[in-house]
Amino acid sequence: MEADIKPFDNPVKVELGPIGSHRMVKSTKEAAECLLTDWPLNRGPRHGEALDACLKVLDGHRSTSDARDAFIEAAKESEILAPDQDLH
Repeated sequence: MEADIKPFDNPVKVELGPIGSHRMVKSTKEAAECLLTDWPLNRGPRHGEALDACLKVLDGHRSTSDARDAFIEAAKESEILAPDQDLH
């Protein structure tokens, strides 16, 4: 796995698309792409914060766990975090 994608310690499962369809987001790069291209329209302030965190991690200015935590908060805010998501 390439280091520049900044892999998460544990993937984050979100519900995108039809109800019941899940996506496992496994890295900071994938999280940023998801936030930019696949995110639902109900975007709140956490969406921007998560995107900012992901971009800073990809630039080497923050830790991968910061991006993962921000992504989880944005997913909660948009109500797309999978209900059985393991947050550890």
